[in-house]
Amino acid sequence: MRRIDEKLAKISSGNYGPRDFIITFAKDADLLRGCSATGRDTQGRPRPLAAYRADVKRVIESDLADIVLTSLSTAEMLAEDGVYGRSNATPAVRLNDPTNMWRVRGGAYPAHPALPFRSARLDAVKPVANLGLYSVTFYNDPVQDHATLCAYSDFRDLATAIGIRHFLQVTDPPFAIDTGGAEYGAYRNDILIRSLAGVARRERPVFIETEYHGPAAMEELAGWHPSRLVVGLTGCPNGTTRDCLERLAQAEKYGARLSGFSRESFACEDPVLMLTAMRRVIREGLGSFEAVKAYHADLRQAGLSPNRALQDDVELTSPLLRAHAVEAA
Repeated sequence: MRRIDEKLAKISSGNYGPRDFIITFAKDADLLRGCSATGRDTQGRPRPLAAYRADVKRVIESDLADIVLTSLSTAEMLAEDGVYGRSNATPAVRLNDPTNMWRVRGGAYPAHPALPFRSARLDAVKPVANLGLYSVTFYNDPVQDHATLCAYSDFRDLATAIGIRHFLQVTDPPFAIDTGGAEYGAYRNDILIRSLAGVARRERPVFIETEYHGPAAMEELAGWHPSRLVVGLTGCPNGTTRDCLERLAQAEKYGARLSGFSRESFACEDPVLMLTAMRRVIREGLGSFEAVKAYHADLRQAGLSPNRALQDDVELTSPLLRAHAVEAA
């Protein structure tokens, strides 16, 4: 039994403890950004694919991530190298890449509603991973959302037949959605639960990642049916390190039991050190302010230059996070 299955069993049975919190490290940006996914080195030159994949191996070997999500091509390389055979991390593959995820240089795709699309064939995924991510975005548009859910239904049929489990990522549109007098978080909760209410147990996602819209929205979703619906956070969006860690602390306090993390969405200096900081917040109850200070100390010890000065990186720049800041345990 993989570690995530043990953790999910504890969470679903009501025996959750901080050490059961699940972290997914996402390194699938090559499927989203193409050549620009690898970033640039200290001289401003594009990093090679080998350096990009070396980050994945470092995270797997650190044993700090429970799930490591990649493109199918990277998953095949890792399987050939036997990397997962020396780790308790679970391999996962991004199973769909709708058009709003196409973030290529010069592209305008994220500015438009998503069109369903899947690059990876599930029969090709099966030999290297039996878990993957399926992503959806809701726009409060009947034509758009109907197409999204039809594609998801077709995917579930195929995934069930082939024997691949999935977790569901619900992302927010990058532009404002008209939800009348309701807050977007309430709309998102309702459309998500409505969409899963008619799904049989054998087809359900093993867990769900969502954006953070504050304590009330997270508590409502996490408390809906905790023995059947394990929920948590999508990857941290851009902001300070304090923003990222405070968001994690708040969401866990109000019922989140997992979190994604990606350097593609949050440009941290070192993924292993950032995962260490996330574990300190959850497992040790360290406050986000102190956790940022400890992270900067780790950067100094590793000889890495921080992206921001410490006095800037300990700032909470999100009004939502400032309004609900969590005190250290």
